Amino acid sequence: MDYLIEGLIAVFLLVGSLFALVGAIGLYRLPDFFMRLHGPTKATTLGVGGMVIASLIFFSTRGDGLSMHELLITLFLFITAPVSAHMLAKAAMQQKLPMSEQTRGKPWDQ
Repeated sequence: MDYLIEGLIAVFLLVGSLFALVGAIGLYRLPDFFMRLHGPTKATTLGVGGMVIASLIFFSTRGDGLSMHELLITLFLFITAPVSAHMLAKAAMQQKLPMSEQTRGKPWDQ
């Protein structure tokens, strides 16, 4: 049973690390602000969430029970990341930041 839990923790860590890496690469490689916004809000949020869930499983099986710190961190992360991304996108739309030709859904005339 111990090997099963360690395997589950390893899977969550590997998948979370992969998502975080893809999000970081997307943040670096995408051409404009609106496309770059997807890297940290989508992939990196899932990556950090996977790593925090792995931490939750590890400390819950090794300690006194369910670890509330990791549960609250995960909840806070999944609530605040979309809200902050929405606020950043709205501010960028108000500032009329330049966009790449590949960006779809232009909300204003250029």
